[in-house]
Amino acid sequence: MAAGLALTAAALVATGPGTAERPQEAERARGHPVAEPVREERLVRKRAVTTVSAPVRIADGATVRLLRPGDRVDVIAAAEGTPAGDGEARVVARGARVTEVPGASPAETGALVVLAVPRATAARLAGAGVASRLAVTLW
Repeated sequence: MAAGLALTAAALVATGPGTAERPQEAERARGHPVAEPVREERLVRKRAVTTVSAPVRIADGATVRLLRPGDRVDVIAAAEGTPAGDGEARVVARGARVTEVPGASPAETGALVVLAVPRATAARLAGAGVASRLAVTLW
């Protein structure tokens, strides 16, 4: 009787669970218990990126007059007194969205533009605006 049971068990394992009636089971391993597939979950913690409005004074007011809300710009900082073309300029914001272009006063140098940027970028812009002349390139 034990031999008969062993033979029956071997035959069941050999035929496997995949049948024409249940094709989804055809890919499961034969002779192994069936378990639900394990879902891989990544434990990636993403910091929420908060967009803030950053008012930025651009050195060339005529360039700012070309801008419209919705435009995308890169903001470039060049140290005060740095001659053009010496490689001291650096990009402090990439792809910033213009949200507002307030009217410039004749008494002001340059012109103000308001940009929507991540909080960390706003801090870089504020720091660069203190020590450098800022320019924009329009996308």
